[in-house]
Amino acid sequence: MNLTDQPHKSGYVALIGKPNAGKSTLMNHILGTKISITTHKPQTTRHQVVGIYSDDDTQVIFLDTPGVITPKYELQRAMMNTVERARADADVILFIFDPTDKFPTHEVIELLRTINKPIFLVVNKMDQASRSRAEAKVNELKEKLRFKEIHYVSALQGNGIDELLQSIRTQLIPGPPYYPKEDLSEHPVRFFVSELIREQVFLQFQEEIPYSCTVDVISYEADDDIDRISADIIVNRKSQKGILIGKKGAAIKELGIKSREAIEDFIGKKVFLDLHVKVREKWREQENWVRNMGY
Repeated sequence: MNLTDQPHKSGYVALIGKPNAGKSTLMNHILGTKISITTHKPQTTRHQVVGIYSDDDTQVIFLDTPGVITPKYELQRAMMNTVERARADADVILFIFDPTDKFPTHEVIELLRTINKPIFLVVNKMDQASRSRAEAKVNELKEKLRFKEIHYVSALQGNGIDELLQSIRTQLIPGPPYYPKEDLSEHPVRFFVSELIREQVFLQFQEEIPYSCTVDVISYEADDDIDRISADIIVNRKSQKGILIGKKGAAIKELGIKSREAIEDFIGKKVFLDLHVKVREKWREQENWVRNMGY
């Protein structure tokens, strides 16, 4: 039977795992473009980011989720609610596991134990881990959870991804695509703009600053030759505003340059970006602020 004789299949696949396991890197590699922001710092992903993979006879809607943690404040509680929604929506769960991680995965295992859906164990970062060490870790996980399949991959280098996609396809039921085939995501451009600015905050600032900030796109005017964007960076405390602006405005200027370059690269045209820093005292702890910020 050739591929064209196969029924079209579609379905939802949730990527679940600890912070920094490589969920976003994996989804970006599958889609061939950067949909989820990625940094070396944990908890970079805060929203459920939807990525749409389509070929002639398949459409897979990937749900990239925040890393599973025990929440300490309202923003983190909202992030974990996102994980709950993804597991409810998904037809297949990918448990993304980092075999080089020295810390236990209790929270993820407890969550996955409550899911009655096919779970694929995706052992990532095999470009960094030895096979024997990874298999030893997998044997420990197999004592705690039942997996439909186990895949060893490198999201960074793309190893094992094609086989993973083929296996996902076997779990999906026949059905039409949910989205137009050319779509890569359901999020508006404004969402990606705010995420790309937030990514630069993660890359440029240390300690608690990235975890205390969010980005609010105030206005977006698209013209033929240039898009004009105004955005506020919201901080949790007054002292953080000075750090973000920097001496004589040097830090916010650098942040603006790098963010503008990332946005131009993403949308493929010139951008004028106007950034401001606003203080919303303890916004992360307050449910109404967290909700207002789109979490």
